[in-house]
Amino acid sequence: MDPHALAVNRRHWDALATVHGEGDDAFYDVAALAAGRGSLTDVEEQALAQALGGRQLAGLDVVHVQCHLGFDAVTFARRGARVVGYDLSPASLAKARAVAARAGVDVSFVEADATDVPATLHARFDLAWATIGIIGWIGDLDAWMRQIAAVLRPGGRLVLLEIHPLFNMLASVAPLRADFPYAFDGAHMEDAEGSYADPSAEVAETMTVVYAHSVGEVVSSAIGAGLQVLALHEHLDSPLDPRGGVLPQEADGRFRARLDGQPLPVLYTLIAQR
Repeated sequence: MDPHALAVNRRHWDALATVHGEGDDAFYDVAALAAGRGSLTDVEEQALAQALGGRQLAGLDVVHVQCHLGFDAVTFARRGARVVGYDLSPASLAKARAVAARAGVDVSFVEADATDVPATLHARFDLAWATIGIIGWIGDLDAWMRQIAAVLRPGGRLVLLEIHPLFNMLASVAPLRADFPYAFDGAHMEDAEGSYADPSAEVAETMTVVYAHSVGEVVSSAIGAGLQVLALHEHLDSPLDPRGGVLPQEADGRFRARLDGQPLPVLYTLIAQR
């Protein structure tokens, strides 16, 4: 990954780690997680169940990709998996270790660039878990997918549950306005206040480097890395607003982006196997 982009994004995620999971944080509720509440949404539970194909999570080796505070890693460990999380941000990993300790579970956390993970993680995992807001930080998607293939055992599976690039184009839904490309066109420097978890949060480092990736590019990168695509689902609603402050919540509690009343895809799930 480009060293400058990596450094900019590391500073941003270090800063996010200082505000996420602090006090009354509805998005990263550490107290609720420590008390036993799981972190997965219904869409994530469905993706996990499909990837496992009837197997139990207990006894499997799981890697939580770009884990931030490691909430899903803690949830998996509680269900009996052996879990490793990796992330580019040392501040995130320090807080993730504290969260896991408070929850009373054993999770290993490793600092790593997701396009160049340590060889000690290669061929170790039955499941690679990457959700939500993952690949927008990755300039070299082919390298990212090669690293996913590298950490999986033969037969191991990737779950990538991601923001749909069509929704990611939108600056607002009312009125409908786009300000980001659908497909890869290089790096985009952005400077935005707040956080996806709390748009009003005071974040010390607001500069980021982000990238667009179309669904076709994601599928092609997976195939190019030697992964077999097992499923691709596009979701017309979401249990949360994955970008924070963009989508309205409708009467049924779901979040949707609509064009002339018709829902647009908000998320997608890719399941692939080594």
